[in-house]
Amino acid sequence: MPDASTLADVVLIVHFAIVLFNVGGLVIVLAGHGRGWRVAHQRAWRLVHLCLVWFVTLETLLGYACPLTVLEDALRSDGADVRDAAAAGFLQRWISRLVFWDLPPWVFGVLYLAFSLAVTATYLRWPPARRVL
Repeated sequence: MPDASTLADVVLIVHFAIVLFNVGGLVIVLAGHGRGWRVAHQRAWRLVHLCLVWFVTLETLLGYACPLTVLEDALRSDGADVRDAAAAGFLQRWISRLVFWDLPPWVFGVLYLAFSLAVTATYLRWPPARRVL
């Protein structure tokens, strides 16, 4: 079984993948709608994207900590900060810097709410197809 540090790295990578999915999903819908990209029209994919974006927003607005951040912190119980050059490897440091920003919590609430409204607007403006050929 992998050690706690390795599991924490896996959680960090999953967290990064979710961030990419959320941000990239809006880009894919905006770019792909007019270009006929199948993924931009798939109902299940669009619903998962919409729900995940709103989940992140609501947990932030309600003051809950991200479950992935809590899990990663628990796995890194040795107190090592992956943003610290001496305590982490290259990929850990850079992924962590992309995922975790040092801003007040209210800023995240505003950003996430604006982003969620943008995703919702694209969903309503260009709803997914009932069936994608």
